[in-house]
Amino acid sequence: MKNALYAQAGGPSAVINASAAGVIRACRRSGQIDTVFGAHFGVLGALNENLIDTSPFDDATLELLKATPAAAFGACRHVLHDLADDPREYQRLIDVFAAHDIAYFFYNGGGGSAHACQAIAQASRRLGYPIVAVHVPKTIDNDLLHTDCSPGFGSAAKYVATSIREASIDLASMSHTSSKVFILETMGRYAGWLVGACGLATEHPNDGPHLLLFPEIPFDETQFLHQVKETVERVGYCAIAVAEGLRDQTGNTLHATGQKDAAGDRQLGGVAPLLAHMVTQQLGYKCHWAVADYLQRAARHLASATDVAQAYAVGEAAVAMALDGRHGLMPAIRRLSDVPYRWDIVGVPLDDIIQGDRFVPREFISASGLHLSEAGRRYLAPLIAGEDAPLFKHGLPQYFRLPHDRVPKKLPPFQSPLTSRVQCQV
Repeated sequence: MKNALYAQAGGPSAVINASAAGVIRACRRSGQIDTVFGAHFGVLGALNENLIDTSPFDDATLELLKATPAAAFGACRHVLHDLADDPREYQRLIDVFAAHDIAYFFYNGGGGSAHACQAIAQASRRLGYPIVAVHVPKTIDNDLLHTDCSPGFGSAAKYVATSIREASIDLASMSHTSSKVFILETMGRYAGWLVGACGLATEHPNDGPHLLLFPEIPFDETQFLHQVKETVERVGYCAIAVAEGLRDQTGNTLHATGQKDAAGDRQLGGVAPLLAHMVTQQLGYKCHWAVADYLQRAARHLASATDVAQAYAVGEAAVAMALDGRHGLMPAIRRLSDVPYRWDIVGVPLDDIIQGDRFVPREFISASGLHLSEAGRRYLAPLIAGEDAPLFKHGLPQYFRLPHDRVPKKLPPFQSPLTSRVQCQV
């Protein structure tokens, strides 16, 4: 029997390790795969032959892994050279696969890892060691094409919706003599799915959040300030959720750090304090702001049961596709009905997945552009449904810890031509 390699990529989520557990268990059940190796720090771990043997993980360990946030095997942002420009990294990957008798590769991540997964599969054929590569979807941004939702999004959505509801209640309780405006900044880059999810917190007309600022809707400062003022005068306070990738009328991001990550993407963040300053200076209201940042993607204690189930299922489905020889695919979630929420999994070619990003449809946003529509609420509500809490001990959640042992290396060290561009995340 041949072996399999599993790797994690990009920004983690609260449920990515549920996918890892799904892959490992499905490989074991298949009777067609011997050992599942985990790459330490994604494709970079594969290049450096830093591999973990998952064979010692018993069922209790896999349950702990399934309930652990972040990338338990370590992820990285690393862009592989084009094969035609520099084949060294691809040849190294093939050498590692061959040295450890690896025939199956599962890459768990977002759009960037879908590109990489496809490129590795194509390169393996050109270099004479064909492997079956399947992409396992993950991103809290919910911007992967051709899937009803992206595993990781539902839990992040549950966290930001809960946070803005609780912060709105706090704001209301002190608004008579203290702050009157609160702004929560969410991740999501240029897709407003997470800020839209904040709208689920509103059950009654005067509940927060009162304004949602989507990157799909050009920011209008005059309209924004007018709405804040009107809300404070009517309700007594105003709670706002804003996407990090909010754009102005000309399409430019309202705020960015000016830095870039290892994939060459601009690092976003900082729009909340910019808006808070605007509110204070123009309207005179005391304003607080917060950036959910890593908290929204690491909050396994508040994971959506729907999200956990889907993350685990795409891991299992990826193995089934690989064993059928269906390489170059991503197991995508297909919605069958809203109420009750029913779904299944279908294979989608990576050629289709990498064509672009998925943004919030205009019909999911209210006519004013500042709220969630009923269609948006119908889409989002089932994705945050249900609770799947980890095991708690002494008042704190218990999580999986990666073992220190590594598989003995069989190859000489590799010096990557892109070492300076690597940004690793655990």
